[in-house]
Amino acid sequence: MYRPARRPLGVAGVAVAAALLLAGCDSGSGGNEEKTSASTSAAPTAEPETLEALGKAVGCEGAPKEAGKTLDFRQGVCKSADGAQYVLLTFDTDDGQRGWLDTAQLYGGVYLVGKRWVLSADPRSAMEAARAELGGTIEDPDAKTN
Repeated sequence: MYRPARRPLGVAGVAVAAALLLAGCDSGSGGNEEKTSASTSAAPTAEPETLEALGKAVGCEGAPKEAGKTLDFRQGVCKSADGAQYVLLTFDTDDGQRGWLDTAQLYGGVYLVGKRWVLSADPRSAMEAARAELGGTIEDPDAKTN
């Protein structure tokens, strides 16, 4: 029987896993692959945000702690005064952002997506509130589409 070689997780895989763990996201899909459902919202910001600007917009206490930097994105984590935990990412390219999202959504989770930035929050209501401040679209790969 053929068994494909296992590849170790690369930097992007580790970043995805860390983002999902820090955000408290779980797949909840039981292995079922479903299409991504994006909710309608305000238009995303025209310019890419910085981790610091994203953190300030969602009410983080202090600057986000940088949790990783690759050639194409920066990742930070922070906690707001009301106890919400955020994973914040900024991307250098649109393609890099879409590639990261496509990979991350294989593991489940819900993301607020703007122009070259993504965030996730626990609890989800904090992320939905952040949309009022930042714009963007909430992408939920576990949402059922008709």
